[in-house]
Amino acid sequence: MDFQNEFTYKKFLEEGKEHEFDLLFDGAVKKAKSEVLGKRFPNYINGQETYSSSELLEYSPIDRTLLVGKFPKATRAQAIQAISAASSAFEGWSQTDYKKRVEIFRNAAKIFSREKFLLAAILSIENGKTRYESIGEVDEAIDFLNYYSLDLENNKGYSRKTKLSESVSKVSAGFQGAPGQQEDVKILLKPYGVFGVLAPFNFPISISVGMSSAALITGNTVVFKPSSTDNMAMLTGLKIYQIFKEAGVPDGVFNFITGPGSEIGDEFSVNKNVGGIAFTGSKATGISMMMKSYSLGLQKSFVVEMGGKNPAIVMKSANIENAAKGIASAAFGFAGQKCSACSRVYVHQSIKEEFISKLVDKMRSFKIGDPLSKDVYVGPLISENALQKYLYAVNETNKSGKIIFGGKSIDVGLKGTYVEPTLAELDHENKLFHEELFVPFLCIATFKTLDEALVKANDVEYGLTAGFYSAKKGEIKEFLNRINAGVVYVNRETSATTGAIVGLHTFVGWKGSGLTGKGSGSRFYLQQFMREQSESVAK
Repeated sequence: MDFQNEFTYKKFLEEGKEHEFDLLFDGAVKKAKSEVLGKRFPNYINGQETYSSSELLEYSPIDRTLLVGKFPKATRAQAIQAISAASSAFEGWSQTDYKKRVEIFRNAAKIFSREKFLLAAILSIENGKTRYESIGEVDEAIDFLNYYSLDLENNKGYSRKTKLSESVSKVSAGFQGAPGQQEDVKILLKPYGVFGVLAPFNFPISISVGMSSAALITGNTVVFKPSSTDNMAMLTGLKIYQIFKEAGVPDGVFNFITGPGSEIGDEFSVNKNVGGIAFTGSKATGISMMMKSYSLGLQKSFVVEMGGKNPAIVMKSANIENAAKGIASAAFGFAGQKCSACSRVYVHQSIKEEFISKLVDKMRSFKIGDPLSKDVYVGPLISENALQKYLYAVNETNKSGKIIFGGKSIDVGLKGTYVEPTLAELDHENKLFHEELFVPFLCIATFKTLDEALVKANDVEYGLTAGFYSAKKGEIKEFLNRINAGVVYVNRETSATTGAIVGLHTFVGWKGSGLTGKGSGSRFYLQQFMREQSESVAK
């Protein structure tokens, strides 16, 4: 069986069916609003509906008068209950033949495909993505399911056999390398146990599915918590639970709870029955969880992605039009709320004015507003806290730099938080070149030599993605040899730093952006959710 990516919009477009694509999405939005949103939803522990005395009200960032749903504010006690359920289910699930687990997650991929447009519509309403971003994200979730299923299948459940031959000679006492009887040896990877999965708001379907399915398909059980506090994305998390259940995941194997990370995430860190944590979010939170676990002597497996401050470099030999398009797309798609978004650009001083002119032209062309409308490119910020970060960056620039374009909140006629994509000229030493902001705010500075540009590009604590534009092979080679980032792109017109495709690119962070140096969507990812065992049986 070959792996193939979904590429839904691409297929519609290439077949001349874009109108049909739009009709399907618009119809799904109507269905979501009339049949799905606004209800009181449960958590699921051991397959049973559970509620809490307190509730979390989730509103759409598009318009905060639109109620997405009411969810339980789960307590630490309920987190412990979910961990206990997952722990009890572990033995049976871990001993389930890997072929059966593969079958279940291929079933899940088919259900996601069947529900694709409704899921994308809910996602757009829930976190403010455009239809294209949302369909692409659901596609990525399907790709993860199929890719990891094929990977486990191709590696025969990560088990291999070897043998030590019997020796005709014997010895009276054993020692290293002593001749003896035959030994049948099996080298295999086994699951850790219970994984706590903590998902972000910005890719609540694809990242959630990627982390959860990787843990589950390798034989672990999961307690899954979607983003539930300031930046809420709980309804998509519930849909994931429902699809996994329909696909055949047994009760207790996958548990769904919503609530504050300060309690639930903390319980994952300190609970001795949790064998591992999969987390995507801030570096501060990731490091804090690891420090707390290890300070208690709990040696958990951590699979974490912790943000980025992603650069693009534009050489004087570059195709400036392509560079401007790629950087604008990477910086301002989904209002810059991606860990892989381009947030700083270094342009050769000789082409600065031409590049800025083309970049600003591109920024002017981006329509800001309701992302459910097909012609909108930049939707809302996820929360009031995001707005405060944006205003902070604008104020800092006004003190020590220059706003070239943008810098204002705007009224689009909806009760959401909408701001202009912003380009700010600053010195590289300014803290805005080093802090992750997660808003549509791009810093620009110039350089004289490639060496200078690379030193500046690497001069941050993160190392997630990076882009480069040059027509010279020698410059490209030097960039690829020296850049400290896990995902790098050269001369990419569609996006300078975003848009990794499962099975084609691996998505991995270096330095403060990750931990293991192994990325999702790659042949090394599943191995992080397992530990090796050598089993030797003498004949």
